[in-house]
Amino acid sequence: MRTGHARSLEQLIKMVRMLIWITAIGVGFFLILAAYIYFSQSRMVFFPGKELVVLPSDIGLSFEDVYLTSEGSNKIHGWYFPPADSDTNSPVVLFCHGNAGNISHRLETAKLIQSLGAGLLMFDYQGYGHSEGEPSEAGIYADTRACHDWLVREKSITPDRIVLFGRSLGGAPAVHLAEAVDCRGLIIESSFTSAKQMGKTMFPFMPVSLLIRYSLNSVARIPHVRCRVLVTHSPTDNMIPFEMGQQLFDAAASPKKFVELSGGHNNLAYFSDPEYVAALKWLMFEPNQPGSELD
Repeated sequence: MRTGHARSLEQLIKMVRMLIWITAIGVGFFLILAAYIYFSQSRMVFFPGKELVVLPSDIGLSFEDVYLTSEGSNKIHGWYFPPADSDTNSPVVLFCHGNAGNISHRLETAKLIQSLGAGLLMFDYQGYGHSEGEPSEAGIYADTRACHDWLVREKSITPDRIVLFGRSLGGAPAVHLAEAVDCRGLIIESSFTSAKQMGKTMFPFMPVSLLIRYSLNSVARIPHVRCRVLVTHSPTDNMIPFEMGQQLFDAAASPKKFVELSGGHNNLAYFSDPEYVAALKWLMFEPNQPGSELD
């Protein structure tokens, strides 16, 4: 009997030790992942590319090479494409790109905007392309504002001609600026609601609210935007949930329009979609009718 009790006790001790080891491993993995999320956020948010792989002139686009000063006296590099028509009412798009690469990877957008007759300024955030500095949340806001002010000051573009266009990560600085200034319109393409919500999507079992160091809270700012708004997103977006685009649209004030895109996050096949092109023309060229909502 004593031998049986001893064996049972020994088995119990082994089970307890095993449970302690499993718990320790689980806690250790949790702490390592938490530390990775906390300390590696900048590398998860920003993927700057330094090399300009192609110039606008390589694909037949006329442009002006632009350097302007942003936060901390850092030089920001961009390309300015004047409107096809010298008409002083022509819209000019200020384009805020996504989190990877640089402006040389966005020339398909430049071709599309120019084909519609609008002007365009696309720029690289601090730390991207030929722009100085290091990328940060405050930096992308400051860079976008500096480019807006350059259009107004150096090109005499009145705010009512400027269209703010943010794709993916670029949606955050575009919304941030649209909340602060008057503009012709705001385009939010394949973007997210906030860094916190995006973090919860990526790490659903982690206490993201305690770990996240970025805000990028477009869904809180977009209700205060007082220009027409176009939100576009694909149901098959493989990076940013479609529901986030819908939430941004729902939070925006009228007049507004939602266009459902096709394809993955970086698939630009929808550039030839008549509904998408018509929506761009609606936002950039049609007279504003306050209070209307189109979807």
